[in-house]
Amino acid sequence: MLSVTPIPAFSDNYIWLLRQDSTPEVCVVDPGDAAPVIDLLERERRTLSTVLITHHHHDHTGGLPELIERYSPRVIGPDNPSIAGIDETVGDGDEIRVMGRLLEVHAVPGHTLDHIAYFTAGIPPLLFCGDTLFSAGCGRLFEGTPDQMHASLARLATLPDDTLVFAAHEYTLANLNFARAADPENPDVEQAVEECRRARELDRPTLPSSLGREKRINPFLRCDADSVRRAASAHGDTDTSEATFATLRAWKDHF
Repeated sequence: MLSVTPIPAFSDNYIWLLRQDSTPEVCVVDPGDAAPVIDLLERERRTLSTVLITHHHHDHTGGLPELIERYSPRVIGPDNPSIAGIDETVGDGDEIRVMGRLLEVHAVPGHTLDHIAYFTAGIPPLLFCGDTLFSAGCGRLFEGTPDQMHASLARLATLPDDTLVFAAHEYTLANLNFARAADPENPDVEQAVEECRRARELDRPTLPSSLGREKRINPFLRCDADSVRRAASAHGDTDTSEATFATLRAWKDHF
């Protein structure tokens, strides 16, 4: 059975570790820092066989050189020459087999132009979405356009509601604070605030979320909701879902 474990890194990153009970080999997603990965592997006597990369930012790739030198893993990621160490590039629609599971690759530009996500069906389905979709939020637009990110999120929203969402940062409470302003009539947001506050008080991650839950609490997935449009209308254009998204993202950038 495949299990997923968070490895905290830096101040708020999660490096996700995939493992099967039947083998000592593991896979990690977006190792921005090698040290916590090595610590876990040595402590649990595991070996790193595969690395998945979602995009080129250093806090997702910085640990690659040391991990490659130490373990010589298979490194899979987007077709971006700036990421040193990738030996298997993948793009939209590709399928790869990792830890006994078939993963689909989805192009999700917006945060960066090279951003991809990895999805595997199963019980439950799993989504490794880097900095595209966060719990109650989405990534900043460093390279892509609002329309690109809106389309990327809409694409992810078509996945099954029970999909577990493994985002790369512990931003949930800050995102929910914005969601209170952007979707003030939504009782699910208030419930999520209490649940996530309790988790953080116990030093537990608020992730993974589920896609169904995100559709209830994430204003960036609720651009067609009347309550979101009313709140966003004070900050810009809300004539279309795409315009509402652009307004929300600009509002959040200065919130």
